[in-house]
Amino acid sequence: MRPMVQVAVCPSQFPESTRRALLTSLRTRRIRHKFLYDGAKHAQKWIELHESYSPARLDPDCLETYATAFAAVVGRTKAERVHVIGLGCGGGQKETQLLALLKRARRQLSYTPCDGSLALVLVASRAVSTVLSAAECFPVVCDLEEADDLAAIGGQLAPRGAHRLITFFGILPNSEPQVILPRLADLLRTRDWLLLSANLAPGRDYAAGVRQVLPQYDNPASRAWLMTFLLDLGVERSDGVLRFVVEDDPLVPGLKRIVAVYRFKRARRIEVANECFEFHRGDRVRLFFSYRHTPDQICALLGQHGIQVVDRWVTRSEEEGVFLCQRGGRQGASKK
Repeated sequence: MRPMVQVAVCPSQFPESTRRALLTSLRTRRIRHKFLYDGAKHAQKWIELHESYSPARLDPDCLETYATAFAAVVGRTKAERVHVIGLGCGGGQKETQLLALLKRARRQLSYTPCDGSLALVLVASRAVSTVLSAAECFPVVCDLEEADDLAAIGGQLAPRGAHRLITFFGILPNSEPQVILPRLADLLRTRDWLLLSANLAPGRDYAAGVRQVLPQYDNPASRAWLMTFLLDLGVERSDGVLRFVVEDDPLVPGLKRIVAVYRFKRARRIEVANECFEFHRGDRVRLFFSYRHTPDQICALLGQHGIQVVDRWVTRSEEEGVFLCQRGGRQGASKK
């Protein structure tokens, strides 16, 4: 029998908080991303998509880029005790790779996989079990955008005396900068390392680069994943059409994102948590968005919140970047 896993749940993911966020999403016609990963079925659909289309899983150079970044971070991390906090841990594959390198360097380790999806937190906990014991893993279910005091929660995660290494893989593209970056800055302490990834727009023409990567989103696996949310609510496949478009960010000049929009072709009435929602022909629901940045945009956005990039690695395809950061650190210029 497999050992039980103890999981801490932040109030931001208590049933009443989740219900409130879901109803707000439906009223505003802008679905929070966390509902796309909620539950075993949704998480499995996302894992299938990630395995089929993510450069981090398919591009050998992308895998090498992460390996190079991880080795550099291990070299910079001199503390004997290291606690890795995986914010938005997903399946935990990258953190498992990083922890394995730290273990080889004879660090005393502990790990907190943190995600809004209980299913993904459990997947990440299982993945890291090849490196750490259950006693060294402290899973947390938390909505990073809703938690009242993320800094206080983060302060409770690391064992006393441990140096914190925070990972933030795959979250920046799916979060509005003005929402997530202040929270990330509040969490980050002076001695912490922050290692984050970003989806990039390749080439010198930013707009053309965003259009170039559109097939990574507009594909059968993405459509199956996104439609799972609507189908579970009671929407029929024939009720509308799902389209992927490129749009300018409404609040950050010059920043673009890829957006998945469902447009109703006929009326549909659904009931959620004792509240009725009427969708009419022509109504639109934003299901998903993903920002594509340039490395300079990443550095500028982080810098506005007191987070400085001290090293960075970019794949040869220029579609993925890994950035090592600190609060008030010195900005470097290393590139792959």
